[in-house]
Amino acid sequence: TTHYLFIVVVAVNSTLLTINAGDYIFYTDWMWTSFVVFSVSQSTMLAVGAVYYMLFTGVPGTATYYATIMTIYTWVAKGAWFALGYPYDFIVVPVWIPSAMLLDLTYWATRRNKHAAIIIGGTLVGLSFPLFNMVNLLLVRDPLEVAFKYPRPTLPAYMTPIEPQVGKFYNSPVALGSGAGAVLTVPMTALGAKLNT
Repeated sequence: TTHYLFIVVVAVNSTLLTINAGDYIFYTDWMWTSFVVFSVSQSTMLAVGAVYYMLFTGVPGTATYYATIMTIYTWVAKGAWFALGYPYDFIVVPVWIPSAMLLDLTYWATRRNKHAAIIIGGTLVGLSFPLFNMVNLLLVRDPLEVAFKYPRPTLPAYMTPIEPQVGKFYNSPVALGSGAGAVLTVPMTALGAKLNT
């Protein structure tokens, strides 16, 4: 019982760590301007927390469980904003689970090799996380309309909604988010595993 209780404590605290790594929710009113920052912080913290948790248990599938807990937390927050009178599309729940599944798959396919989980799995998380979330954000009905109609009272000046530029790959949030996320995720994952040993 103590062992399972400790697993739950690790999961909850790791989730809080990920949440505090940056705003863990895509608010419609500035989701495009914050995409790169979100991708870097969340792909890094997903990999660090999931690897730490996965190597602690030694069980493939733990990373997906970890991502599922974060997803549940975020849906609760989405429900809270909805209860305050904001539209359903005001918050877009991030997609952590598919990237965590890739991490679990790497750990399982390499016969629980923690170094492969860090290098290969961390890179897969850093590359896939921004792409999954960009697809998720594209499904929002009309983000700018929602942003101007339902602004948050705490919206900072630098997060004022802007029309995203299209067609310039070098200025693309996906390109920047994927590249930076992939580069930073591996060393941060290695640090997480180092703390685990």
